[in-house]
Amino acid sequence: MQGVYAAGFALFMLFPLASQAATLSDQLNQFFQARYAQSSTNVAVVVRTPKAQWPTCDQPRFSLPANARPWGNLSVQTLCGQDRRFIQVQVQATGEYVVATRAVLRGESVAISDMKRVQGRLDTLPARAVTDETTLVDAIALRDLVPGQPVTLSMVRQPWRIKAGQNVQVIAQGEGFSAVSEGRAMNNATATQPVRVRMASGQIVSGRADKDGNILITL
Repeated sequence: MQGVYAAGFALFMLFPLASQAATLSDQLNQFFQARYAQSSTNVAVVVRTPKAQWPTCDQPRFSLPANARPWGNLSVQTLCGQDRRFIQVQVQATGEYVVATRAVLRGESVAISDMKRVQGRLDTLPARAVTDETTLVDAIALRDLVPGQPVTLSMVRQPWRIKAGQNVQVIAQGEGFSAVSEGRAMNNATATQPVRVRMASGQIVSGRADKDGNILITL
């Protein structure tokens, strides 16, 4: 009789543990799914941290560093009152990413027709993989791109909006103030990149290139 009682007690003790395991996994899946609620990306979370190191409360609060990767192997901070722990997870993500449709040679300009979206595992792609082909329009290939190859931002650069030695318009703006003058660019720059400009007076000013090739300075 005592053996039956002991077995029954051991079985009863397993239920809270199984429930906690399911709850933590479900909560982490809900946490990451909420991050992609506005996209077509599907995620599944695999908890890597041993159960003995899991949070002790039923509803821990989860957070990630501001610069955390979107998926892959991540460390999730959990808070149970004052008890802070870090849970190691693998976030498996499935969605669309961009591949080349033809061989694009280094130095060539990229067109929309050179790219297409395919479906697959995002967390297994190289870092900074492109998921929207429109961000590559007019970009310049920094290396040869192979058909079917996932495209990353490190493989391309945006076209120069400003080239060193080019005469440019400098637009200075402030509160209730705007002035336009001319100068000569001292470095190449894509849109939004910083540019140094030598003015006709010899003064050197710094601003940022816009998509039209002007230099914007905020005063």
